[in-house]
Amino acid sequence: MNHINQRKKIWLEKIINSSYNNIIGIIVLKNGETLYENYYNGYTANNTSHVFSVTKSIISILIGIAIDKGYIKNINQKVLDFFPDYTVKRGEKTIQSVTIKDMLTMTAPYKCKSEPYAKVFASDNWIKAGLDLLGGKRQNAEFRYSPIVGTHILSGILVKATGQSVLNFARENLFSPLEINVGHNVVLPNKEEHLAFPKDKNVSGWVVDPEGINTAGWGLTLTPMDMAKIGQLYLSNGIWKDKQIIPAWWIDESIKEHSRGGKLAYGYLWWIIDDKEHIYAALGQGGNAIYVNTKKKMVVSIASILKPYAKDSLKLIKDYIEPIFENCV
Repeated sequence: MNHINQRKKIWLEKIINSSYNNIIGIIVLKNGETLYENYYNGYTANNTSHVFSVTKSIISILIGIAIDKGYIKNINQKVLDFFPDYTVKRGEKTIQSVTIKDMLTMTAPYKCKSEPYAKVFASDNWIKAGLDLLGGKRQNAEFRYSPIVGTHILSGILVKATGQSVLNFARENLFSPLEINVGHNVVLPNKEEHLAFPKDKNVSGWVVDPEGINTAGWGLTLTPMDMAKIGQLYLSNGIWKDKQIIPAWWIDESIKEHSRGGKLAYGYLWWIIDDKEHIYAALGQGGNAIYVNTKKKMVVSIASILKPYAKDSLKLIKDYIEPIFENCV
């Protein structure tokens, strides 16, 4: 890296320390090479952190792998196919038409205006609680973001389809090939531990519900390098060390616009940042991000701790990180 870029790197770190002081790690890859790796707030390369909704994009990957391996027929399969014991309330027809694709694109209908997290967390069966909220009046593929409750149904589908826990299926088909270590299931038995989980510097693993099903909308912990590997895997069309980990067709489909949430388009649990430039991202609360710029062959991963009024990490990437590193290597 030349002297000018070294000065820019120091400038970048000043901006991070002053304006993005909840960041705990950043990695920048270009053409698969690590151009930048740094950690903040006392964190190191070995520390995992809660990546919040980045978990959703990992679930999307696992759904794609499950389809490719024949566990799930296709994304148009009905959600209720996987829960034959679920009793549909009389007169409730909408839920019967909801598909996996509806769940992946956040266009499934819900009876609630906002998700009753506390009520669901207090229940013994989060999947049933999610299914109970599914349905109501359908609004022609209207985007309806489900942060936690609805999305969790996808984990239930994975368990029913594969006969494995989500974590074991992920280990076997995604984490192990990439040398990502997600050690154990995390049980959060009360409200206090729920609130403490995102703030724990030594947090590790994947949260489970009372039935032992891993959460789909949140609850996974990764290192910044783990996140960068996922981004690089997508940039490489699903190939890692000459092995096809994710089917290329799934990646193509999952990063196309299928719905739209506000200013951003939405694929299959991935945000489409710029469709023309083929830029997309897995985004989590607090500024957690796996950012992929296909045209520039760049991957940026940012891990953050949750703080009030945290700034948008996409702005940091677009305004500072990309301009500094796009012409390197």
